[in-house]
Amino acid sequence: MKAVLRRLTAFVLLATLLAPAAWAAPKEDFKKATSPGLVAAEKFTQITGVAISPLAGVGGIGAYKYWRAKPEERPGLTWYAQPWFFLPALLVVGACVAKDAAGPVVPTSLKKPLDLLELFENKASGIIATGAVVPLALEIFEAVKPGSSAGLNLAGAHFAALDLAWLGDLVMVPLALLVYAVVWLFSHTINVLILVSPFTTVDTALKVLRGAVLGSVVGLPAISDQAGAVWAGLIVLVSLCVAPWAFRTTIFGTIFAWDLVSRRKHWWTPKQDCVWAFSACKLGQAPHRAFGKVSRNPQGELSFTWRPWLVFAPRTETLPPGNYVIGKGLIHSEILRVEGEDAPDVFNLPPRCNGHEDAVATALGLREVRPVGLRAFWAALKSLFTGQAATA
Repeated sequence: MKAVLRRLTAFVLLATLLAPAAWAAPKEDFKKATSPGLVAAEKFTQITGVAISPLAGVGGIGAYKYWRAKPEERPGLTWYAQPWFFLPALLVVGACVAKDAAGPVVPTSLKKPLDLLELFENKASGIIATGAVVPLALEIFEAVKPGSSAGLNLAGAHFAALDLAWLGDLVMVPLALLVYAVVWLFSHTINVLILVSPFTTVDTALKVLRGAVLGSVVGLPAISDQAGAVWAGLIVLVSLCVAPWAFRTTIFGTIFAWDLVSRRKHWWTPKQDCVWAFSACKLGQAPHRAFGKVSRNPQGELSFTWRPWLVFAPRTETLPPGNYVIGKGLIHSEILRVEGEDAPDVFNLPPRCNGHEDAVATALGLREVRPVGLRAFWAALKSLFTGQAATA
């Protein structure tokens, strides 16, 4: 697995640096003159590749545009084709690839902070790369405009002054942004899963998957533009299908990462009547990892209020009666429902709640706080030698 990861990361780095060369081969001028559909397929694949790895995609395309341009044309190139952007971008990409290649030999205590930094880097570069998607989308319409202008020209119907060519841009840009958003969301979810995974083998498998997908998007257009576009379309289709799950997972990872980086538990104060949490299982209509507020309703029952996609009308689910307790973990705590010998997770509390478990239990009217995970193991070990109770 280590050898495969090293070879794959080396291939991805090389492919990233040479990606625009594969996307814009020497026959580009000929294709633009003879087959606008091939150019549209190229740009569609480029947008998909940029969404998978925003900094690598935009930096690579910008470097190639700068290299292909004549010296007198370079000052007028777009912002991502200027050395002040693509050189630092490719250096950051190289550092991330080197980190992944050395991942199996780097201690977890050092690797996880680096994964955390990469998570925020991917968020920032995803926002920055959005500015490059719009000109790529406009290039798609410019490529197909010669074939569509006849359909948009209403001169034959005595509407010579009416030009609807702008409708192409109006449709193409939102469509390209939608493709970019759903693919980036799916790709970013892999970064979140890498961060929250406690197992090195799982981290390696996820990074291999991400590298393989990126390598295939870069490599297939070099063989066939049509094959590259079809593969990119399949990636977009899968991304659309898993978009709700990917969105919830991204919110989950973002809030956890922010709480850890900002050390929010030291300056956060729990509310007196509710607590924000993520559902750890399906609760009525609330899916897994829905983000919302846990509180007591006027009838004294535990309830969960959440918003689909965080913006739609709020929905409330009443929890079934049972013995609910706070599980005090090392990284984050939980709300459990005790069912005999079992205590399944019902909610995951964000890291800001660490150290405030008693206050959260008081706010929700829960009577018990017990250690879980590594804390439970340490409490049991401590009780073995000291005779103290293993649960709080």
